[in-house]
Amino acid sequence: MCTNDDGRDPWLPDRLLRTERDLLMPLLRRTPEEAYELRTACPGWTARQVLAHCGAALVRIVEDRLEEGVFLPEANACDVAEREDWPLGRILDELERGLTEAGPVIAAREDGRLDAVALGEWVHAGDVREAFGEPGAYCGEALELALPLLTVTSRKRETPRLVGVLEDGTLPRVSLDLGNEREGRPPATFRGDASTLIRIYAGRPLVRTRYELTGATEQELLIYR
Repeated sequence: MCTNDDGRDPWLPDRLLRTERDLLMPLLRRTPEEAYELRTACPGWTARQVLAHCGAALVRIVEDRLEEGVFLPEANACDVAEREDWPLGRILDELERGLTEAGPVIAAREDGRLDAVALGEWVHAGDVREAFGEPGAYCGEALELALPLLTVTSRKRETPRLVGVLEDGTLPRVSLDLGNEREGRPPATFRGDASTLIRIYAGRPLVRTRYELTGATEQELLIYR
């Protein structure tokens, strides 16, 4: 593993994106088109719209179209609206291209500012899986790549320090150290399963989850606002 002094592995986003491509695209290609109109955890967005956003964001990175405000809600909504009349196959093709080609561009950015986009793509894949009723929406085979990226992103987004113990059978018992120390404040603690931890940091619904969180609020831990 090649890491920078700040603990960043520049090729981790690429590995996550390519792994997710290989896991997600076969599911998307075989899913009936009517399922893409199902609503997701993203307010107002269907599965089709989430995937349109994902493909647009990644191809913007590939093509170096990263003007100011590019990933703000207004810009995201414009990208989705632009693709409203596209055939589904074109949306999926763009997404597959982005998942394949964006990683090396992200790795080349020494500031690591685009790493969180790769993690967000993985979370959005979970949004779509959940809408489709697929198991393991926010965990699955790519989880072991997503968790270290969450660790780095939680520090860059300046969330408070949290020590998490994951106990769910998805992975062997795992301890994570997320976020940043704050003077005079002890670290928060989390105990629960990995998918619930992802839901908390990504701001996804927590209905039917069970966990223990002390020393911080869910709102303080959000990495996407």
